[in-house]
Amino acid sequence: MEYLDFELPIKELEEQLEKCQIIGEESDVDVTDTCKQIEKKLSETRREIYKNLTAWQRVQLSRHPNRPYTLDYIRAICGETWLELHGDRNVKDDKAMIGGLGKIGDQSYMLIGQQKGYNTKTRQLRNFGMANPEGYRKALRLMKSAEKFNIPVVSFIDTPGAYPGIEAEERGQGEAIARNILEMTRLKVPIIVVIIGEGASGGALGIGVGDKVLMLENTWYSVISPESCSSILWRSWEYKEVAAEALKLTASDMKKLKLIDEIVKEPEGGAHANRERAFEIVKNKISKHYEDLKKLSPEKLVEMRMDKYCNMGVFSG
Repeated sequence: MEYLDFELPIKELEEQLEKCQIIGEESDVDVTDTCKQIEKKLSETRREIYKNLTAWQRVQLSRHPNRPYTLDYIRAICGETWLELHGDRNVKDDKAMIGGLGKIGDQSYMLIGQQKGYNTKTRQLRNFGMANPEGYRKALRLMKSAEKFNIPVVSFIDTPGAYPGIEAEERGQGEAIARNILEMTRLKVPIIVVIIGEGASGGALGIGVGDKVLMLENTWYSVISPESCSSILWRSWEYKEVAAEALKLTASDMKKLKLIDEIVKEPEGGAHANRERAFEIVKNKISKHYEDLKKLSPEKLVEMRMDKYCNMGVFSG
Protein backbone atom coordinates (compact mmCIF):
# COMPACT_ATOMS: atom_id res chain seq x y z
CA MET A 1 0.00 0.00 0.00
CA GLU A 2 1.33 3.44 -0.90
CA TYR A 3 0.48 6.53 1.12
CA LEU A 4 0.15 10.21 0.24
CA ASP A 5 1.69 12.89 2.49
CA PHE A 6 -1.53 13.64 4.37
CA GLU A 7 -2.19 9.91 4.87
CA LEU A 8 1.00 9.34 6.91
CA PRO A 9 -0.79 9.41 10.33
CA ILE A 10 -2.94 6.51 9.00
CA LYS A 11 0.19 4.65 7.93
CA GLU A 12 1.75 5.01 11.42
CA LEU A 13 -1.37 3.67 13.16
CA GLU A 14 -1.68 0.77 10.71
CA GLU A 15 1.93 -0.17 11.40
CA GLN A 16 1.31 0.02 15.17
CA LEU A 17 -1.75 -2.21 14.79
CA GLU A 18 0.22 -4.74 12.75
CA LYS A 19 3.03 -4.85 15.36
CA CYS A 20 0.46 -5.25 18.13
CA GLN A 21 -1.18 -8.19 16.35
CA ILE A 22 2.22 -9.85 15.76
CA ILE A 23 3.09 -9.54 19.48
CA GLY A 24 -0.26 -11.15 20.34
CA GLU A 25 0.40 -14.05 17.97
CA GLU A 26 3.99 -14.67 18.99
CA SER A 27 3.59 -14.40 22.78
CA ASP A 28 1.09 -15.17 25.53
CA VAL A 29 0.39 -11.47 26.16
CA ASP A 30 -3.26 -10.49 25.72
CA VAL A 31 -3.22 -7.48 23.38
CA THR A 32 -6.95 -7.44 22.51
CA ASP A 33 -7.69 -4.18 24.34
CA THR A 34 -4.62 -2.44 22.93
CA CYS A 35 -5.53 -3.53 19.39
CA LYS A 36 -9.11 -2.28 19.87
CA GLN A 37 -7.83 1.10 21.07
CA ILE A 38 -5.52 1.42 18.03
CA GLU A 39 -8.36 0.36 15.69
CA LYS A 40 -10.63 3.00 17.24
CA LYS A 41 -7.93 5.68 16.91
CA LEU A 42 -7.28 4.56 13.31
CA SER A 43 -10.96 4.85 12.42
CA GLU A 44 -11.21 8.32 14.03
CA THR A 45 -8.01 9.54 12.32
CA ARG A 46 -9.17 8.26 8.94
CA ARG A 47 -12.55 9.94 9.36
CA GLU A 48 -10.95 13.21 10.46
CA ILE A 49 -8.47 13.29 7.55
CA TYR A 50 -10.99 12.45 4.82
CA LYS A 51 -13.64 14.79 6.22
CA ASN A 52 -11.49 17.89 5.74
CA LEU A 53 -9.76 17.31 2.41
CA THR A 54 -8.69 20.30 0.30
CA ALA A 55 -9.32 20.40 -3.46
CA TRP A 56 -5.65 19.59 -4.13
CA GLN A 57 -5.74 16.59 -1.77
CA ARG A 58 -8.75 15.25 -3.67
CA VAL A 59 -6.78 15.64 -6.91
CA GLN A 60 -3.95 13.64 -5.32
CA LEU A 61 -6.41 10.94 -4.21
CA SER A 62 -7.87 10.68 -7.71
CA ARG A 63 -4.34 9.77 -8.89
CA HIS A 64 -3.56 7.41 -6.00
CA PRO A 65 -1.45 4.51 -7.36
CA ASN A 66 -3.67 1.96 -5.58
CA ARG A 67 -6.92 3.47 -6.82
CA PRO A 68 -8.98 1.10 -9.01
CA TYR A 69 -9.00 1.82 -12.75
CA THR A 70 -11.69 1.27 -15.38
CA LEU A 71 -10.85 -2.40 -16.06
CA ASP A 72 -10.85 -3.13 -12.31
CA TYR A 73 -14.42 -1.81 -12.06
CA ILE A 74 -15.59 -3.61 -15.21
CA ARG A 75 -14.10 -6.97 -14.22
CA ALA A 76 -15.49 -6.71 -10.70
CA ILE A 77 -18.95 -5.60 -11.86
CA CYS A 78 -19.36 -7.84 -14.93
CA GLY A 79 -17.16 -10.80 -14.02
CA GLU A 80 -17.04 -13.52 -16.69
CA THR A 81 -19.57 -11.74 -18.95
CA TRP A 82 -17.06 -9.02 -19.98
CA LEU A 83 -16.15 -9.18 -23.67
CA GLU A 84 -13.71 -6.54 -24.88
CA LEU A 85 -14.12 -5.18 -28.42
CA HIS A 86 -11.24 -3.62 -30.35
CA GLY A 87 -10.40 -1.12 -33.07
CA ASP A 88 -11.98 1.88 -34.75
CA ARG A 89 -12.13 0.19 -38.21
CA ASN A 90 -9.92 2.96 -39.51
CA VAL A 91 -6.46 3.40 -37.97
CA LYS A 92 -5.76 0.97 -35.11
CA ASP A 93 -6.83 -0.18 -31.66
CA ASP A 94 -6.16 2.48 -29.02
CA LYS A 95 -5.13 0.80 -25.76
CA ALA A 96 -5.88 3.95 -23.73
CA MET A 97 -9.60 3.63 -24.53
CA ILE A 98 -11.27 0.33 -23.77
CA GLY A 99 -14.77 -0.83 -24.58
CA GLY A 100 -16.94 -3.90 -24.81
CA LEU A 101 -20.03 -5.74 -23.68
CA GLY A 102 -20.82 -6.94 -20.18
CA LYS A 103 -23.75 -7.85 -17.97
CA ILE A 104 -24.82 -6.50 -14.60
CA GLY A 105 -27.36 -8.99 -13.35
CA ASP A 106 -29.40 -9.95 -16.42
CA GLN A 107 -29.00 -6.61 -18.17
CA SER A 108 -26.40 -6.16 -20.95
CA TYR A 109 -24.41 -2.92 -21.11
CA MET A 110 -21.90 -1.41 -23.50
CA LEU A 111 -19.04 -0.30 -21.24
CA ILE A 112 -16.39 2.18 -22.35
CA GLY A 113 -13.67 4.08 -20.52
CA GLN A 114 -10.09 5.28 -20.37
CA GLN A 115 -7.59 2.82 -18.93
CA LYS A 116 -4.35 3.77 -17.16
CA GLY A 117 -1.42 1.46 -16.45
CA TYR A 118 -0.21 0.24 -13.05
CA ASN A 119 3.53 -0.02 -13.79
CA THR A 120 5.99 1.50 -16.26
CA LYS A 121 5.36 -1.06 -19.01
CA THR A 122 1.53 -0.90 -18.87
CA ARG A 123 1.55 2.89 -18.50
CA GLN A 124 3.40 3.12 -21.79
CA LEU A 125 1.05 0.57 -23.38
CA ARG A 126 -2.00 2.55 -22.17
CA ASN A 127 -0.36 5.90 -23.02
CA PHE A 128 -1.04 7.04 -19.41
CA GLY A 129 -4.79 6.96 -20.09
CA MET A 130 -4.54 9.61 -22.83
CA ALA A 131 -6.60 8.52 -25.83
CA ASN A 132 -5.80 9.26 -29.47
CA PRO A 133 -8.52 10.12 -32.06
CA GLU A 134 -8.87 6.42 -32.90
CA GLY A 135 -9.76 5.80 -29.25
CA TYR A 136 -12.67 8.24 -29.42
CA ARG A 137 -13.72 6.81 -32.78
CA LYS A 138 -13.64 3.30 -31.31
CA ALA A 139 -15.83 4.51 -28.42
CA LEU A 140 -18.28 6.07 -30.90
CA ARG A 141 -18.40 2.90 -33.01
CA LEU A 142 -19.29 0.89 -29.89
CA MET A 143 -21.91 3.42 -28.77
CA LYS A 144 -23.52 3.30 -32.21
CA SER A 145 -23.59 -0.52 -32.03
CA ALA A 146 -25.22 -0.26 -28.61
CA GLU A 147 -27.86 2.08 -30.06
CA LYS A 148 -28.54 -0.36 -32.92
CA PHE A 149 -29.20 -3.22 -30.49
CA ASN A 150 -30.88 -1.05 -27.82
CA ILE A 151 -28.18 -1.65 -25.19
CA PRO A 152 -27.53 1.07 -22.53
CA VAL A 153 -24.08 2.68 -22.41
CA VAL A 154 -21.91 3.07 -19.29
CA SER A 155 -18.88 5.34 -19.54
CA PHE A 156 -16.02 5.38 -17.01
CA ILE A 157 -13.92 8.53 -17.02
CA ASP A 158 -10.33 8.55 -15.77
CA THR A 159 -7.93 10.56 -17.92
CA PRO A 160 -5.36 13.35 -17.55
CA GLY A 161 -6.60 14.56 -20.96
CA ALA A 162 -6.73 13.56 -24.62
CA TYR A 163 -3.28 12.85 -26.09
CA PRO A 164 -1.79 16.19 -27.27
CA GLY A 165 0.87 14.79 -29.66
CA ILE A 166 1.33 16.03 -33.21
CA GLU A 167 0.23 12.69 -34.73
CA ALA A 168 -3.03 12.88 -32.76
CA GLU A 169 -3.70 16.36 -34.14
CA GLU A 170 -2.88 15.17 -37.67
CA ARG A 171 -5.52 12.47 -37.34
CA GLY A 172 -8.12 14.96 -36.10
CA GLN A 173 -8.20 14.87 -32.30
CA GLY A 174 -10.49 17.89 -32.00
CA GLU A 175 -12.91 16.59 -34.63
CA ALA A 176 -13.06 13.13 -32.99
CA ILE A 177 -13.98 14.61 -29.59
CA ALA A 178 -16.47 17.08 -31.10
CA ARG A 179 -18.10 14.28 -33.13
CA ASN A 180 -18.47 12.16 -29.98
CA ILE A 181 -20.09 15.01 -28.05
CA LEU A 182 -22.54 15.62 -30.92
CA GLU A 183 -23.42 11.94 -31.33
CA MET A 184 -23.74 11.31 -27.60
CA THR A 185 -26.27 14.12 -27.19
CA ARG A 186 -28.62 12.35 -29.62
CA LEU A 187 -27.91 8.67 -28.88
CA LYS A 188 -31.25 6.92 -28.45
CA VAL A 189 -30.23 4.69 -25.51
CA PRO A 190 -29.58 5.56 -21.85
CA ILE A 191 -26.04 6.79 -21.09
CA ILE A 192 -24.66 6.65 -17.55
CA VAL A 193 -21.31 8.37 -16.97
CA VAL A 194 -19.17 7.61 -13.89
CA ILE A 195 -16.10 9.72 -13.11
CA ILE A 196 -13.82 7.32 -11.22
CA GLY A 197 -10.56 9.32 -11.21
CA GLU A 198 -9.34 12.29 -13.21
CA GLY A 199 -11.80 14.07 -15.48
CA ALA A 200 -9.60 16.39 -17.47
CA SER A 201 -10.67 18.64 -20.30
CA GLY A 202 -11.98 17.47 -23.70
CA GLY A 203 -10.43 14.08 -23.06
CA ALA A 204 -13.13 13.46 -20.47
CA LEU A 205 -15.92 15.20 -22.40
CA GLY A 206 -15.29 12.99 -25.43
CA ILE A 207 -17.06 10.14 -23.59
CA GLY A 208 -18.71 12.27 -20.89
CA VAL A 209 -22.12 13.30 -22.23
CA GLY A 210 -24.80 11.34 -20.38
CA ASP A 211 -28.34 11.23 -19.00
CA LYS A 212 -26.83 10.72 -15.55
CA VAL A 213 -23.32 11.88 -14.69
CA LEU A 214 -22.01 10.49 -11.39
CA MET A 215 -18.81 11.52 -9.63
CA LEU A 216 -17.02 9.56 -6.95
CA GLU A 217 -16.32 11.95 -4.08
CA ASN A 218 -12.51 11.91 -4.41
CA THR A 219 -12.38 12.73 -8.12
CA TRP A 220 -12.16 15.93 -10.14
CA TYR A 221 -13.67 17.28 -13.36
CA SER A 222 -12.26 20.38 -15.00
CA VAL A 223 -11.20 22.07 -18.22
CA ILE A 224 -7.54 21.94 -17.09
CA SER A 225 -5.42 20.24 -14.44
CA PRO A 226 -4.29 22.38 -11.45
CA GLU A 227 -0.61 22.02 -12.48
CA SER A 228 -1.24 23.22 -16.05
CA CYS A 229 -3.42 26.06 -14.80
CA SER A 230 -0.68 27.12 -12.36
CA SER A 231 2.01 26.99 -15.05
CA ILE A 232 -0.09 29.16 -17.41
CA LEU A 233 -1.07 31.78 -14.81
CA TRP A 234 2.07 31.86 -12.64
CA ARG A 235 4.69 30.28 -14.92
CA SER A 236 5.28 27.70 -12.20
CA TRP A 237 3.74 24.53 -10.74
CA GLU A 238 4.16 25.90 -7.21
CA TYR A 239 0.64 27.37 -7.10
CA LYS A 240 -1.18 24.14 -7.96
CA GLU A 241 -3.03 24.14 -4.59
CA VAL A 242 -4.32 27.69 -5.23
CA ALA A 243 -5.30 26.70 -8.78
CA ALA A 244 -7.14 23.59 -7.53
CA GLU A 245 -9.26 25.73 -5.17
CA ALA A 246 -9.96 28.38 -7.83
CA LEU A 247 -10.93 25.86 -10.54
CA LYS A 248 -13.88 24.53 -8.46
CA LEU A 249 -13.13 21.02 -9.71
CA THR A 250 -14.28 18.78 -6.83
CA ALA A 251 -17.46 16.70 -6.81
CA SER A 252 -19.21 19.06 -4.35
CA ASP A 253 -18.30 22.09 -6.52
CA MET A 254 -19.61 20.32 -9.63
CA LYS A 255 -22.87 19.41 -7.89
CA LYS A 256 -23.37 23.00 -6.70
CA LEU A 257 -22.88 24.22 -10.27
CA LYS A 258 -25.39 21.58 -11.49
CA LEU A 259 -22.83 20.08 -13.88
CA ILE A 260 -23.22 16.56 -12.48
CA ASP A 261 -26.24 14.66 -11.18
CA GLU A 262 -24.94 12.81 -8.14
CA ILE A 263 -21.92 12.44 -5.85
CA VAL A 264 -21.14 8.80 -5.10
CA LYS A 265 -19.85 8.30 -1.55
CA GLU A 266 -16.62 6.31 -1.38
CA PRO A 267 -15.80 3.80 1.36
CA GLU A 268 -14.03 5.28 4.41
CA GLY A 269 -10.45 6.05 3.38
CA GLY A 270 -11.27 6.30 -0.33
CA ALA A 271 -11.90 3.78 -3.12
CA HIS A 272 -8.33 2.44 -2.84
CA ALA A 273 -8.79 1.57 0.85
CA ASN A 274 -11.71 -0.80 0.19
CA ARG A 275 -11.87 -1.66 -3.49
CA GLU A 276 -14.56 -4.38 -3.19
CA ARG A 277 -16.93 -1.98 -1.42
CA ALA A 278 -16.25 0.72 -4.07
CA PHE A 279 -17.09 -1.77 -6.85
CA GLU A 280 -20.33 -2.73 -5.09
CA ILE A 281 -21.39 0.92 -4.62
CA VAL A 282 -20.76 1.79 -8.30
CA LYS A 283 -22.52 -1.36 -9.51
CA ASN A 284 -25.63 -0.55 -7.44
CA LYS A 285 -25.68 3.07 -8.65
CA ILE A 286 -25.51 2.01 -12.33
CA SER A 287 -28.38 -0.48 -11.88
CA LYS A 288 -30.48 2.05 -9.92
CA HIS A 289 -30.14 4.79 -12.54
CA TYR A 290 -30.78 2.40 -15.42
CA GLU A 291 -34.03 1.29 -13.78
CA ASP A 292 -35.19 4.93 -13.88
CA LEU A 293 -33.94 5.66 -17.41
CA LYS A 294 -35.34 2.55 -19.10
CA LYS A 295 -38.90 3.78 -18.44
CA LEU A 296 -38.34 6.72 -20.83
CA SER A 297 -38.92 6.56 -24.59
CA PRO A 298 -35.88 7.22 -26.84
CA GLU A 299 -37.38 10.57 -27.90
CA LYS A 300 -37.93 11.68 -24.29
CA LEU A 301 -34.44 10.50 -23.33
CA VAL A 302 -32.77 12.60 -26.04
CA GLU A 303 -35.00 15.61 -25.31
CA MET A 304 -34.18 15.54 -21.57
CA ARG A 305 -30.46 15.08 -22.27
CA MET A 306 -30.41 18.02 -24.70
CA ASP A 307 -32.33 20.23 -22.23
CA LYS A 308 -29.97 19.29 -19.41
CA TYR A 309 -26.89 20.41 -21.34
CA CYS A 310 -28.59 23.51 -22.78
CA ASN A 311 -29.40 24.70 -19.25
CA MET A 312 -25.80 24.45 -18.05
CA GLY A 313 -24.15 27.79 -17.39
CA VAL A 314 -27.46 29.67 -17.39
CA PHE A 315 -27.81 32.18 -14.55
CA SER A 316 -30.02 35.13 -13.72
CA GLY A 317 -28.33 38.42 -12.86
